[in-house]
Amino acid sequence: MQKTVNIQNKRARFDYEILETYTAGIVLTGTEIKSIRLGKAQITEGFCEFHNNELFAINTSIEEYAFGNSFNHFSKSERKLLLNRRELKSLERSVDQKGLTIIPLRLFTNEKGIAKLDIGLCRGKKTYDKRETLKENDTKRDLDRIKKEYR
Repeated sequence: MQKTVNIQNKRARFDYEILETYTAGIVLTGTEIKSIRLGKAQITEGFCEFHNNELFAINTSIEEYAFGNSFNHFSKSERKLLLNRRELKSLERSVDQKGLTIIPLRLFTNEKGIAKLDIGLCRGKKTYDKRETLKENDTKRDLDRIKKEYR
């Protein structure tokens, strides 16, 4: 039985307004998937770009595998994402026209042990939007606390 991996990008939800989410497969080598299964990956600084009608995850870091030899992978290389052609065209149109960006939200392994990446079509938040989000979270937390005390 394999341990599931769930690496979140919490900063993305604070800095960006997420409009749509997609689940994409990743093209990995053997040592990369071994490092991911050990939980040694970081996606907080990552983003996605199109090169020749293909989507790549850039600036995502997967640490080198400790037991790897000379065939070990580079920690910050571009990794190709696998999506349907229709989804790729839709994302490319949205990014070109509306000035949106694609951000990795979550890196996980599914039931079969295959690594997947949840990506989001995002728009950057302004500072006043971030303050509004913090206010909403504070009021929600206060209401939950009051409800708990009342029961």
